[in-house]
Amino acid sequence: MKDMAKKRNIISSFVFAFQGIRDGLKNEPNLKIHFALGLVAILLAWFLRFSHIEWAILILTIFLVITLEFINTVIEKIVDTLSPQITESARITKDISAAVVLIGAVASIVVGLFLFLPKL
Repeated sequence: MKDMAKKRNIISSFVFAFQGIRDGLKNEPNLKIHFALGLVAILLAWFLRFSHIEWAILILTIFLVITLEFINTVIEKIVDTLSPQITESARITKDISAAVVLIGAVASIVVGLFLFLPKL
């Protein structure tokens, strides 16, 4: 009986995680952009026949930016819930969170240049 409950909890965790991905894609335009650009990069890498190492670097880079965007979304939602009125502290928190995504996106562009330019 205990094992069945444990399996249901694990399955529920995956269901909730996929709902989070769906909700993020449905409600966050920047997340859609990151997913779309990631897909374009994957298709181009496939066309250019990336090595295993290049694939690993590319996938980690794409997932890093998408993860940062999800974290930014979570921080923004928490700040909006805890501080519905616009405060300086709320603004700074949200701006810094957005800056983290920007830094990750710029880093991913640099990584992409290192990966793609020699093959083009």
